[in-house]
Amino acid sequence: MAKEVDGFIKLQVKGGAANPAPPVGPALGAKGVNIMEFCKRFNAQTQEQAGKVLPVVITVFKDKSFSFVIKTPPAAVQLLDAAKLKKGSPESNRQKVGSVTWDQVKAIAEDKMEDLNAFSIESAMKMIAGTARSAGINVKGTPPWDN
Repeated sequence: MAKEVDGFIKLQVKGGAANPAPPVGPALGAKGVNIMEFCKRFNAQTQEQAGKVLPVVITVFKDKSFSFVIKTPPAAVQLLDAAKLKKGSPESNRQKVGSVTWDQVKAIAEDKMEDLNAFSIESAMKMIAGTARSAGINVKGTPPWDN
């Protein structure tokens, strides 16, 4: 028989660096989850992605047990890495702070495809390009679907 779900917790934690300090500790403690057990399991699964921000969805069951799913890093973080920037533009519509190519956008879209609600790689690329625009990052070249 399936366990009864008590709730979901969504967090963004750096890979291999989960610890009981905020935001992890208070969020899990409020639901009665064993914080240290989560930290150990999460850190063990994310050793190879150390330092990257990883979204995680934790399913908490009525008996206080839990399971979690680690998602791919956010598109904005991947775009900032690709453009070699620390942060985006404060005024993205006026001040551009960097640029990426369509090949980089395609690589990010392929990586994020399982987490996006897109059916084709082209629509996923358009979503990633929109995120880049919001961060003040230009996308160089012509889109592949215009060729």
